[in-house]
Amino acid sequence: MSVRRAAIPTAVLALFVASPLSATAQEAVTLEELSVTGEGGAGRVGAPPPSRGFGVAAPPNGSSLVIDRPVGQVVTEIDRRNTIANRPATSIGSVLVNSPGVTVRQGNGARDVIVSIRGNNARSTGVIKNMVVLEDGFILTQPDGASRFDLTDPRAYSRIDVFRGPQSALFGNYATGGAIAFRTRTGREIDGYEIGTDAGSFGYLSNYFTVGGVSGPVEISLFASDVRGNGYQDHSSYDTQTINLLASYTPTPDNRFTLKVINNDLHANLAARSSLAQYRINPYQLGCAAAATAAPGCTLTNFFVNGAFGRTVPVTASEASFQRNDRRTVVALRYEHDLDAYTTWRTQLGFDERNFDQPFYATSSTGSYPSWNFLTDLTRRGDLFGLPAVGYVALAYNTIDNRIATNTRAPYGGPRLGALIGDQTAVQDNLGGRARLELALSDRWTAVAGISAESTRITGRNIAYTYSAAGIARTVADADRSFLNTAPELALVYRPDDQWQFRGRVATGYTTPAASNLFVTPAGLPGNNTQLKTQENLGFDLGLDWTPLPGVSVSLTGFYEFFRNELVSQSPGAGLATYFFNAPASEHRGIELGVNWAFAPGWLATAAYGYNDQIYTDYVEQLSAGALTRRFDRAGNRIPGVPANQLLARVGYDVPTGPLAGLGAFVETVVQDDFFIDNANLLKAPGYAVVNANVHYDTALTGGYAKRLNLYVEVRNLFDTTYIASAQNLANSISATTGRQNGTASLFTTTGSIYAGAPRTFVGGMRLAF
Repeated sequence: MSVRRAAIPTAVLALFVASPLSATAQEAVTLEELSVTGEGGAGRVGAPPPSRGFGVAAPPNGSSLVIDRPVGQVVTEIDRRNTIANRPATSIGSVLVNSPGVTVRQGNGARDVIVSIRGNNARSTGVIKNMVVLEDGFILTQPDGASRFDLTDPRAYSRIDVFRGPQSALFGNYATGGAIAFRTRTGREIDGYEIGTDAGSFGYLSNYFTVGGVSGPVEISLFASDVRGNGYQDHSSYDTQTINLLASYTPTPDNRFTLKVINNDLHANLAARSSLAQYRINPYQLGCAAAATAAPGCTLTNFFVNGAFGRTVPVTASEASFQRNDRRTVVALRYEHDLDAYTTWRTQLGFDERNFDQPFYATSSTGSYPSWNFLTDLTRRGDLFGLPAVGYVALAYNTIDNRIATNTRAPYGGPRLGALIGDQTAVQDNLGGRARLELALSDRWTAVAGISAESTRITGRNIAYTYSAAGIARTVADADRSFLNTAPELALVYRPDDQWQFRGRVATGYTTPAASNLFVTPAGLPGNNTQLKTQENLGFDLGLDWTPLPGVSVSLTGFYEFFRNELVSQSPGAGLATYFFNAPASEHRGIELGVNWAFAPGWLATAAYGYNDQIYTDYVEQLSAGALTRRFDRAGNRIPGVPANQLLARVGYDVPTGPLAGLGAFVETVVQDDFFIDNANLLKAPGYAVVNANVHYDTALTGGYAKRLNLYVEVRNLFDTTYIASAQNLANSISATTGRQNGTASLFTTTGSIYAGAPRTFVGGMRLAF
């Protein structure tokens, strides 16, 4: 869509936002509040306003924000029950699998997890891409599109919303696959303080503290945790500390200030990723302390003896001291002002720095990514053409300053650095506007129209160094790229009665390359990859929501998405950096099903299922070896890294009354299909089914200082299944003598791909509320 055409609906929305209210609008103009476990957004514009805004409790007459519960979206709302409150939620991954369409993989150390929505990030093994992450309305995705979940301790949250499908009309750049909105517990929800401890297998220990309350116009909630463990693989111990503050000040009913502060420090030792062959011999990389005495199946990485060139020596993860030492700090402030009873204006500014020192694998990256996020928006409830409506317009700007140095590694003696091989500086700016209209066509029909337009510019330079006996060679790659993207969205919701809701949606999304993507070559080394294009997604959703009884809800969604220039990542081999390329055309299609069924008093069954079929429709891959180059048509092949089927199923019982009230238990299984890990579809990572069992007890206390006691114990991977928790995609290769594509056996023994999932693990804990 051209910018000129996009400006027409934007102008209509702007006129609506600025228009005075009619008498009709004064009767019913606000959004309906949804059930916490519902999906799909509200279908009517006209019910009483919710009592809280985006993460911070609003005053009694405070208006909700359209971004909080948007109509027509495919959204799963995950609350604390059976996900956080009564179990040891060791990472956010164990929570997010409760949403249909979400796939979770083990990341690089500690509680780092890779989350994908509809398979759009399943190929990554590092940062989160193709989605926007928010917390209490503040953006946690940096302007280069990167998010990480190291800083998200599940204990801090009361609710998580998962937006599925392209979302750039609402969230801008990088929301091609969806968005995740975290809501921390507010002060009035906590109303006191809590202390808790979880402990379990492999030295796992989590101590956390929460305090919150309201005093006059001030509301504060503070969460802090210290989590550490030895890990279940050789060289995988970690410790991480998190502080999460949410504070609001309401000097008058019409003015609200919100402060958000997050700080996370992480130190994690990393095990080496293995080949599929090594995984089958030694899945947990045990007995791999030293190369000279390494057990069969240990992954060894070759380091230059002099740290620059020439002779190499194989080392284990312990000998090389693979590590991640990261710090993430977010400080943000928002001001909200009710211009009148129907109009709310917000302005927020946030500072976000990602500081990292990562000497893992054959290279080490050290850098700092400070960024700024600015957003100002206006929400208006009124009428348009005599119909109740909600309008939303926003202006957003963010910028990031990337500075990163890449070194080779030197063997032995701790995480020693070798020669400098890459020195990168870059600045990325995103400036855009968004507009949205929710219009109640009747009591049963609601229409939604939205659009965003955004300009992105990336300027930067990478200096690559190569070393030999003859001296140092220096190569410079410069980038000065500009992108202009638009993303329209249309949705229609029909609610014939209180039990049924039908919805249809067509939306678009876009993801521009990040500066770091432009400077890693297909060889996995610093260099020139500046030809990358914007990834675009056009998606269609059809779905229904059925709530025949208070304890029964069913949500079913079918989707079909068409990608252009999809950004796909893969590894060229062990110890090398992942690189990105554009696949000209691909298609993603699938089904998502969510079910909650309280089939008897105290009983609850939950299922979250996703089917995902992703194929290349236009992609010719060029492979080179020595003096030979060959091209291979991948059209019709499945996109690697994406399992076709994903299921979470849980059945639980909580004693509803009597002396044992508060005692409960549940059993759940997480099932994931196998998937290809290469473009030629020669090698698959096998699927798995893991069973978890939980017993918990929650009771009120009387006669003392403590108000409530919560106890729980959980066995994860009950049947001690050996499975793959993470598999990095591998690059195909050809023979340097024949030019033929190397077969399955070559990929089967290529290291740098596999992390095994945790074996049977026992974790128990307690929480006291005062």
